[in-house]
Amino acid sequence: MENLGGRLEVTKRAMLDEIYRMLCIHLGEPPTEFLWQWRDKDKEFHRDGVMSPQQFREKYVTMDLDSMACLIHCPQESKSYDTVYTIEYLGNVVGGQIIKYLNVEIEELKRAAASMIKDGKAVWFGCDVGKSFDRDLGIMDSALYEYEPLYNVEFGMSKAEMLDYGQSLMTHAMVLTGVDLDENDRPRKWRVENSWGDKGGDKGFMVMTDAWFDEYLYEVAVEKKYLSAHHVALLERDPKSLPPWDPMGSLASVGG
Repeated sequence: MENLGGRLEVTKRAMLDEIYRMLCIHLGEPPTEFLWQWRDKDKEFHRDGVMSPQQFREKYVTMDLDSMACLIHCPQESKSYDTVYTIEYLGNVVGGQIIKYLNVEIEELKRAAASMIKDGKAVWFGCDVGKSFDRDLGIMDSALYEYEPLYNVEFGMSKAEMLDYGQSLMTHAMVLTGVDLDENDRPRKWRVENSWGDKGGDKGFMVMTDAWFDEYLYEVAVEKKYLSAHHVALLERDPKSLPPWDPMGSLASVGG
């Protein structure tokens, strides 16, 4: 078996070399350096000379990714709250950090997202974008379409049941850029920025009701400073591993 494993590794490496060669034929060799120049939003021209990708990252990618955490809301019976999970084979960088999700109650996820927005920061999130969404109007509302009166049928699946039976899962990522809070500091609706251009909604910005958030939003990426000390401590635990086909692995995410 050991000899077979060695032969398989040699074969895999040879195949990857061929795939790399084929990609380079079409896309070219990956650059080791490039000339960085750009125009800013005021049309002013800038040039920063020749640099390597590593130099570009060190100078311009200033966010501390270790300060970020991924929270999920997954109410399936197969999972528990205040538990850290990972998805087998979801990571796409050899030797990189594994994906880690902290499963929390929906109210904790909302609290962290709203706190970050109050500080003027956008919040990345993953959701099931195809549900109760009018792209032209830019409205995401679980009561958008009145199916039950039309068909005289009650649709009673819970969020957990929709995940169990494959009726819902994360299909798209966007960012939350605003939140409308009531007099008790509870969210009523959220402002969403999408990446599909400026044709839908208000120049590409959408409105999400809080009810839609409850039902179809599954994940946010927030800074750890917006979490409780209890949840920050939980993130240091070794994660429980979920199979590749788990619905929480349907959308690749930033590491936590």
